[in-house]
Amino acid sequence: MKPLKIVPANDTFGALNLMLEIIEAEAAGFISEPEVNGQGADVINIPVKVADDIGLIVQSSGSTGEPKRIELSAEAIIHSARASMTRLGGPGQWLLALPVNYIAGANVLARSVLSDTQPVMMNTMMPFTAEAFVRGASLMEGSRRYTSLVPAQLRRLVEAIDDAFVFSMLSKFDAILVGGQNPNWADVEELRSRGINVVVTYGATETCGGCIYDGQPLEGVDFRLDGGLISISGPTLANDVGDWFQTNDLGELVDGRLEILGRADRGIISGGMKVSLERVEELATQIAGVEQAVAVGIESEWGQSVGIVFTGSPEVSFASLEQSISVAARPAKTLRVEQLPTLNSGKPDLLACSELLSD
Repeated sequence: MKPLKIVPANDTFGALNLMLEIIEAEAAGFISEPEVNGQGADVINIPVKVADDIGLIVQSSGSTGEPKRIELSAEAIIHSARASMTRLGGPGQWLLALPVNYIAGANVLARSVLSDTQPVMMNTMMPFTAEAFVRGASLMEGSRRYTSLVPAQLRRLVEAIDDAFVFSMLSKFDAILVGGQNPNWADVEELRSRGINVVVTYGATETCGGCIYDGQPLEGVDFRLDGGLISISGPTLANDVGDWFQTNDLGELVDGRLEILGRADRGIISGGMKVSLERVEELATQIAGVEQAVAVGIESEWGQSVGIVFTGSPEVSFASLEQSISVAARPAKTLRVEQLPTLNSGKPDLLACSELLSD
């Protein structure tokens, strides 16, 4: 047994030191939600000591349900970080733009420790802006530079890409990882067309975060498709998940690369027709005037219908969706908001979006 140390997410330097202790097998850790007004986060059922094979306990994002606490070994964290650095071209300095109590942010800390570099840390408790991002990027001095983002953050950078300073700062990154959910491919291609290396990652907390980059698994990682569902194996798996971890995501092989089709549980049947909510979101963001969009299933006379919460122009029409997919994809209800509800991880809060549409 070894001691379990708890550090709040807004103590990023404390979390960095904790990650060093985890990698050196001196302690295990849990990075809790941020302290608010000096009050610590709820850490019910977190033990004082844990088994020697536990390095970090990480809470999953809970974007589609209740969060879970996942136990990762120090070996899994180290393998994930080293395999990532190998794929990206070597150790480098990282810009932390994600909360460290979720796996993507924790991975930035692990890669920084193993690169022996000091990460530049944004205030992830504040809303993400392109201005704050480039301010942080301007402080970086490493010969190789990396960051990890979620799609909503990438969208903010694309919106500001015509600013010369924003573009110059983005151009200095050797790689910008984007994961957590399927990206807006128009944003990815926009940045890539300007020479910015955007790497689309896929993984889960149970796989120690992103373990498949641009459709290809990292060293030591393997995947297979079981009835369309993606299963992953390798040394980055969490404790107690077995040799293979079956995700709830659908995928297919395209030219030897894994293409993520979306979550198996993010589909509805409307009037007897299947509708992929992630496909609706992808097409909705291509409609003029739409900045971001989240599609959810809502109760209707057809069993379920599409509901959309979006940011953008109040004059937006989603009628064109039925031309791109089917008439069943035309939303029965839409709601324009100033800002999409998100989880602390930066992912859209699907449950909150459903509640907004039910009001």
